[in-house]
Amino acid sequence: MISRRIFSTGTLFSVLSATVGLPVHADTFPDRPIKLVVPFTAGGITDNLARVAGQYASKVLNQPIVVDNRPGAGGGLGAMTVAQATPDGYTVLLGTQGTQATNLALYKSLRYKDGDFRAVQGLMAIPNVLVVNASKPYKNLAELVAYAKKNPEALTYSSPGVGTGSHLAAELFQTVAGIKLRHVSYRGSAPSITDLIAGNIDLSFDYPATTVPHIKSGKLRAIAMTGLERVPVLPEVPTLSELGYAKATAESWLGVFAPRETPDAVMQKLQLAFAQSIEDKGVQEKFVEFGGVPLRKSGKAFEAFVRDEVVRWEQVVKKSGATLD
Repeated sequence: MISRRIFSTGTLFSVLSATVGLPVHADTFPDRPIKLVVPFTAGGITDNLARVAGQYASKVLNQPIVVDNRPGAGGGLGAMTVAQATPDGYTVLLGTQGTQATNLALYKSLRYKDGDFRAVQGLMAIPNVLVVNASKPYKNLAELVAYAKKNPEALTYSSPGVGTGSHLAAELFQTVAGIKLRHVSYRGSAPSITDLIAGNIDLSFDYPATTVPHIKSGKLRAIAMTGLERVPVLPEVPTLSELGYAKATAESWLGVFAPRETPDAVMQKLQLAFAQSIEDKGVQEKFVEFGGVPLRKSGKAFEAFVRDEVVRWEQVVKKSGATLD
């Protein structure tokens, strides 16, 4: 009786040990809920997009997609969680320009790298809006640049914080336009825009979601969009590219990422589900609400896009001198 117990326990241990290294069964994926890690708090643009896109993708995959908010370290905590997760497709990241590109240059102590992920599918790109206080004399980009060149560092620009997309878009524009502005950093867009409206700040590169109400009310004047194309929420505002500053194009973007060793077959299923999600009417309504446009980049094309962004923003961060640790 004793020997049979010893044999059974040993056999069970052998079976369990053997299953640890088994490959992911891509043909049955997914057969349980998928966790979509959002590296920021609930209620923001990233969280909202994760929920609407995830809801649609879950219908394609026929499994629930559960949003897991993991804020901290500028999104780094959530990104690290996915980088270290089992590469089976059941834990993926709603990554951003910040978590996948600019953080790599801003944080020296970051515990993950670009090579720790596979890019699944782009979801949305959000441009900044270059806005000025409506009482300021410069009514278009040419007048603004001319004033800044005649008065170096006389103009101030606000941002929601050092290293944010708003801050780095302004840094990039200064380099391309050959002007020098003074940066005033705030803790969030709300106080930044409040001071801009009050006339304490001259201009800002902020997001449509925070600026459009004030543009519509006449308190702020929209000068240009930093994206590749005009956006439906501000169709009358030209892009920097249209105005002769194509190299100053900047967008904050969001997409889905998986751990590096995730199998191709699993990646293909995830990619298909999220690619279909951005064509859904309800998801596209969110794009309009956020002032964004679909980011239709998948697989290798999305990987290449991210690599280019890593290099591009590393140069901008270095030139700005920005650091977050």
